[in-house]
Amino acid sequence: MPIVNSVEGMTFHVVVGAGPTGTATALLLAESGDDVRVVTRRGTGPAHPRIELTAADVTSGLADLTTGAAMLINCAMPPYHRWPEEAPALSNALVTAAEQTGAGYVSLGNAYAYGPSDGPLTADLPLRPTTVKGRVRAQMYRDGLAAHEAGRLRFAEIRAADYLGVGALSTFTLFIGPQVQTGREVVIPADLDVAHSWTYTGDVARTLVAVARSERSWGRAWHTPQTSDLSVREIATRFATVSGSSQPAAREMTPLELHAAMADPVMVELAEMQYLFYRDSVLDWSSTAAEFDLKPKPLDDVLRELAAAA
Repeated sequence: MPIVNSVEGMTFHVVVGAGPTGTATALLLAESGDDVRVVTRRGTGPAHPRIELTAADVTSGLADLTTGAAMLINCAMPPYHRWPEEAPALSNALVTAAEQTGAGYVSLGNAYAYGPSDGPLTADLPLRPTTVKGRVRAQMYRDGLAAHEAGRLRFAEIRAADYLGVGALSTFTLFIGPQVQTGREVVIPADLDVAHSWTYTGDVARTLVAVARSERSWGRAWHTPQTSDLSVREIATRFATVSGSSQPAAREMTPLELHAAMADPVMVELAEMQYLFYRDSVLDWSSTAAEFDLKPKPLDDVLRELAAAA
C-alpha cells in the first residue's frame, strides 16, 4: 500500500518496532485516520488498511523511509543481551532520520536510566545509572536531547515501568502469570512485598501518541500512567482472583536457584536489574496527568485480558 500524505504532510507517521507497544501505537494512529509505516527487520506488524509494513535494517536508510513523516516513534531495541553493542547505531539512525526529515522524534524508554533511587521516580530526576543497560538507556535519551537542544530536531521520551500486556516479555509473563494459571509456585528473584509499578502496554501507546501530538511535550521525558503499584505478592494474588485460579504460593528465589537460572541468557541479563525488585520502584506520573488527558486502564481489566490470552 503506498503511503499518501495529506495536506501539509501531517498524517503520516513512522513507527519503528512491532512488539506489543509498537503494534498498539501503530493501530492507535491508524484507527484515528493517520497513515503509518511500521518498520521492522522482518516486515512484521499489525494488519490495517492504513498501515504499511516495511522490512528494513533501521540502522541504514531510515531517513528515506521517514521522508514526509510528521512523527518518528521508536518502540524498538536490540536483543536484550546486545544492547551495548547495537543500541548506539540504532540511536544514531533515529536521530539522523529525524534531523534529515524534520519528523518529530519520540522514543520509548524505561526506568533503567535513573539508577537506584530512594522515593518515587519522577521524570525530572537526574540520570545516574549504575548498570550497563541503564547507561545504554541514558545515552539514548542524551543523544536525542542534545540534538533537540541544538535545534536540530524535536525530541521527547516516554518512560514505562514493568509491562503488563499480552505478548510482552516482562517480569509478569516470565515469573507470575503462567505460574498462577497453572497452579505452580511463584518463585522470583525479588522481595515479594515492595511496591512496584506496572504499566499496561496499551497505555504506553496512548502516551506515545499524546506526546507526539502535543507541541508542549518536546525536550523532556514523560512517564506513562501506571496501572498499579502493587507488590509482586499482591499482583499474583489479584491475578489469581481475576483469572479464577487458586491462590498461589510465592517465595523469593534462593541464591542457588538464581545461580542455576543463569543458564538462561535472559536471566543473565536481568541480574544487574535486580535492584528494581529489592526496593520500592514506583514511577510518579503526576506531570503526565497534569498535561494530558490520560488515565490507566483498570488493573482488573488488564489482568482479565492477560488471563483470556493464555
